[in-house]
Formats: sequence, structure tokens, C-alpha cells
Amino acid sequence: MFLTFELLQISGIPFHSINNEEFDQLIEAAGRFSPGGMKPNQHEIREKLLYEEVEDTKKLLKQQEQEWSKNGCSIMTDAWTDQKRRSIMNLCVNCSIGTSFLESKEASAESHTGELIFQYVDSCIEKLGAEKMVQVFTDNASNNMAAKDLLYVKRPNIFWSSCATHTLNLILEGIGKMKKFKNTIGQAKALTIIIYGHHKTLALMTSSQKIVILLGLA
Repeated sequence: MFLTFELLQISGIPFHSINNEEFDQLIEAAGRFSPGGMKPNQHEIREKLLYEEVEDTKKLLKQQEQEWSKNGCSIMTDAWTDQKRRSIMNLCVNCSIGTSFLESKEASAESHTGELIFQYVDSCIEKLGAEKMVQVFTDNASNNMAAKDLLYVKRPNIFWSSCATHTLNLILEGIGKMKKFKNTIGQAKALTIIIYGHHKTLALMTSSQKIVILLGLA
């Protein structure tokens, strides 16, 4: 057992990982091989398990792909910047039974113009089949609106919808700038920073929320 904790420490794995049920299954499985049991090599773990995981993922997607053909689907696209300041464009597909990640690409060297976004989304539509597409979701940025106009010219039957969450964020941001609410919102932000910046206050708030929920259920 001491060796187990030592391995966790050397590998940089958090100690609370030992509470994971899958760790218990690992210990049980390893015990079945008796003291003479040999560990698998790197190749067996790295490549074989990766291919198995890919195949399992494809099987899980089959149900969603059938739903895309039956009732249609929507494309969701967004761009973000990672810790290395690389610009990443993502594409996801949404249907009535859930959302699936489709692909992403690095676009650090390219300007995120409406033409670029349109080409990226349109290539996805071609790949999945235009007959399955219902709408495209993006935020309200001007380059996305330019891509919307280009898509309408080529595919007038596919809707382009603005993200409701982004719209609400813009509305609330505008309200927050109003003199009547600005001071109150500023104080609320300061309180939030204090709570999330200290473990004890965060734990106290979390436990208080649980008590409120339990009282409500009672």
C-alpha cells in the first residue's frame, strides 16, 4: 500500500484518486494474476486501448447519426484562444438526443473573416449532408453575421440563429452599465471574487446551498 501512495506521488496524480471505484477494480484485477503477474507494455496500453476507445466512440455516435437523418440536426460553431494563444475553431452537431463534438482546427494564421467562417461551416454541411441540416448556431459577432449572409445565398433553406446565451449576456451587460444598477452589480462581483478566492468561504457557501435545498425538499 505504501508503494501505491509512492507511485501516486511520483506520477503527480492527486491522492483522492484512490477513492475512485475504478481504482478498486484495478487492484482487484491485478490481484487475480498472483505475484508473478506482468504488467502490459507501453504499446499495448497506448495504441490498442486508443483504437478500442475510438471504435467505442463511433458506436456511440451511430445512434446520433441516425437521429440526424431522421429529424435533422444543427451545427454549433465557436472560436476560442488556448493557453498558448492559439486560435481554435470548433464545430459541434446538436440533435434532440444530445450534442457531439465534430472537429476543430487551428486558425491562428488566418483572419476570422465572414468568408473563412462560411467556408468552414459549409464544408461541414457538405460532409454531413445538407438535407440533414436545420440551422447553424453562432454568437452575434459581426464576422458571424457576415458568414450568415453568405450561407443564405448558397443555402437559403438552412436557418442561421444567434446564440440565446450570448444575446442574454449582451442584454445583461448593457443593464449592468446603467447608473441605477452599476454600483450594486460591482459590489456583487467583489463579493463573488472574495468567495471564490478562499476555500473556506466557498465551502461554507456550498454547504449553505445544500442546506437550503434540503429545507426546500422537506
